[in-house]
Amino acid sequence: MATTEIATLGGGCFWCLEAVYNELRGVESAISGYAGGSVANPSYEQVCTGRTGHAEVVQVTFDASDISYRDILEVFFTIHDPTTPNRQGADVGTQYRSIILFASPEQEATARAVIAETHASGLWHAPIVTQVEPLDRFYPAEGYHQNYFERNPYQPYCQIVIAPKVAKARHQYLERLKAPAKR
Repeated sequence: MATTEIATLGGGCFWCLEAVYNELRGVESAISGYAGGSVANPSYEQVCTGRTGHAEVVQVTFDASDISYRDILEVFFTIHDPTTPNRQGADVGTQYRSIILFASPEQEATARAVIAETHASGLWHAPIVTQVEPLDRFYPAEGYHQNYFERNPYQPYCQIVIAPKVAKARHQYLERLKAPAKR
């Protein structure tokens, strides 16, 4: 019996997160968008100014009987650097912050527990700065942002930034992939 849940996560460029989550078994969809800000229906250009307060996020719809919210978060903490405020690599600005936007008290508790466990594990050698906030609104990004890596695999940003993250996730989470990784 399918139990559909939603996770909303920001960890730098939404294209990177979307590309990884779309490959995981149990994930029904990963939609790039904006959340955590104060402007209704923001555009990409508005979010990039840093004045709307939004983060680039991915809203992951998943079957909790196949992959748990905890599993989603464990993947999250291995595919981005949660120790750099408002930055992922060369992407700098508040829209690139590490953030978990929870939809229930249970998600909040799980997020805080996974952050504490990840910090205690020593995976990251600096404090985790991931924000944990309630989800107010999610705004899907413009159509050209959806499935960006899948549609533009040879674009330089995709080759230099996204492809290595996808390869790392494929290697680390091989047993969780929907299908064998393409070679």
